[in-house]
Amino acid sequence: MKRKLVLAWLTLIFGLTSSHTAGAAVKYAFPIVGCTVTYAHSHHDYPATDILGQKGCKYVAVTNGVVDEVNRVDHYNYKTNLGADRGGLYVSIIGDDGVRYYASHLMQVTAGIEPGVRVKVGQPLGKLGDSGDAKGTSPHVHFGISWPTPVDAGAWWVRRGEIYPWPYLDKWKAGINAYPAKAVAAKLEMLGQIPPIPKK
Repeated sequence: MKRKLVLAWLTLIFGLTSSHTAGAAVKYAFPIVGCTVTYAHSHHDYPATDILGQKGCKYVAVTNGVVDEVNRVDHYNYKTNLGADRGGLYVSIIGDDGVRYYASHLMQVTAGIEPGVRVKVGQPLGKLGDSGDAKGTSPHVHFGISWPTPVDAGAWWVRRGEIYPWPYLDKWKAGINAYPAKAVAAKLEMLGQIPPIPKK
């Protein structure tokens, strides 16, 4: 059953991706607007990107899609250091390309952004901050790219990032569309929809 679900998802993604190359209207935008930001081509122990900037900078939808998950309450406690709470305030969307885009450490999630709400590329979703385990560090958005997982599965380790975003961020920042769906699909096929929780 799991294999069939993965294959169906891959078929959908590859179908969408092939239509992109034919000039479909899927567009992408850099996720922070109106501020000067920096980010590295590396991350500490799994694929993600921390985008550093001024607290309060706008975080926007990188593509058209539907809101997947929202957390407006910072439950993080450094004494317990639970993985599920490290992101603090966060929002994720499932793009029309089938890919999940996740941003955490926000200081605020935009009013009206709730699971199931449709959003457009460039629409404000929140504000850059230092919630969760980023408290006391330079304000930033932890940006992760992955595949969708059932909300009730609680697979925070997938949500936080499965492929490196920086190659796409570089192109989106330059105004060039770049499509992560194939890379996400390949990683999904390798790991399965909900791989084991990493030990780190």
